[in-house]
Amino acid sequence: MLSSRRRLALAALLVASLAAGPFPATADAPASYTLAHDSTLSPQARTAPGTNLLIVGIDRRRGMTRERIQQLHVGGEGCDCTDVMMLVHLTEDRKRMSVVSIPRDSYVQFAPHDHPLHAGKINSAFKHGGPDLAVRTVEQVTGLRVDHYLETDFSSFAEAVDGLGGAQVCTDRPLQDPKSGLRLEAGTHVLDGRHALRYARARKVTPPGDLGRVRRQQRLLLGMLTRLSDAGAFRDPVALARTARTLLPHLRTDTGTGLAALISLGWSMRELRPAQMEFATVPMSEFDHRVPDWGSTLIWDKARADRLFTAVREDRSVAAEITLQAVPVAMAPSSVSARVDDPDVAEALRRSGFVVTNDQQPAGRPHGPTVITYDPHWERSASTLAAALPGAKLRPVAGHGRVIRVAVGSGGRAVAQVTYDRSMVEGAPMTGEQLRCR
Repeated sequence: MLSSRRRLALAALLVASLAAGPFPATADAPASYTLAHDSTLSPQARTAPGTNLLIVGIDRRRGMTRERIQQLHVGGEGCDCTDVMMLVHLTEDRKRMSVVSIPRDSYVQFAPHDHPLHAGKINSAFKHGGPDLAVRTVEQVTGLRVDHYLETDFSSFAEAVDGLGGAQVCTDRPLQDPKSGLRLEAGTHVLDGRHALRYARARKVTPPGDLGRVRRQQRLLLGMLTRLSDAGAFRDPVALARTARTLLPHLRTDTGTGLAALISLGWSMRELRPAQMEFATVPMSEFDHRVPDWGSTLIWDKARADRLFTAVREDRSVAAEITLQAVPVAMAPSSVSARVDDPDVAEALRRSGFVVTNDQQPAGRPHGPTVITYDPHWERSASTLAAALPGAKLRPVAGHGRVIRVAVGSGGRAVAQVTYDRSMVEGAPMTGEQLRCR
């Protein structure tokens, strides 16, 4: 029987032989570039523990045939900007991975480049100055050092997903977005590259907009990692080398992130389980900040964003840094109108900002939970109200009208404090165990 030392030596030999062999590259793959950190990066960031990867997906159609564009359902003008931007942090002890998504419409100050200093949507940093400006802008606004850069575009992403055997995702409701081409029934699915791209790009599904899309991108990344982990790709050195060889031709990287680096990163993840992965989105304070020439942008909640990135820099979990004490809701309570048949509950809801009128009290308080009756068109309003009434049961009734009716049950008189915070509704920190398909 081989000793552990001999097994390790044999594994290293197998990996080296695979890594040394030739592998195919895409014909028009962009050249690698050298990471350069400018003066905006603090000494603390330069020496911080752990490893940071910046993963970006580019909205690019250059070099794609008309048939390929139709196949991937990516018609329209390409912006040559970042459609996806994720910072992945592996802790120094390799016992936790934190994934922080940066929404593409974030309004930030660009790092110094060949133009007068200016701000803009972070996804345009790439268009203004390629990966160099994109990386340095991320470093400037997060205070984090980027150690590895991984870039892909529409076609390469689809090919990479196919090469890795697909990505598992799940949904508790049907998803349909004509613009991205997504049509997905409720349940668990293993998506091929084309459908994974449609899932990652969808914006016209619930929850709508960039934050909902970012959460789906996180689920997609988790689904790919989970499938690879379950197949033993991170624990078997030979399988890991083959996986890295499959992935690399579909990536543009910095010069320090070649096959050996990908193998090393994969090997360092071999002990990670979904419960040791956490996913978050940069918290926002404003969702429709209008700027000339840029249109609608997102403004970061500076205090919470700073706490989040400080936690990453200090190799700590991000969850406790941005979680709120109050229950976050996706709509302002002042936009939700309700009739409530319990005066004490009605008054408590008014104090939270809901527009409430007193309804006729029943002769006897019914047993069971509080029941919220609403028109399905106003589902988000009803869900916002339900967040303030723990244990309440939602009852959709077509044609009920805009005003929601609350029948308070015998055990449902508690009212929770809520706060209007879309960031924590659609982008709250979650572990991989909470996000994964079951």
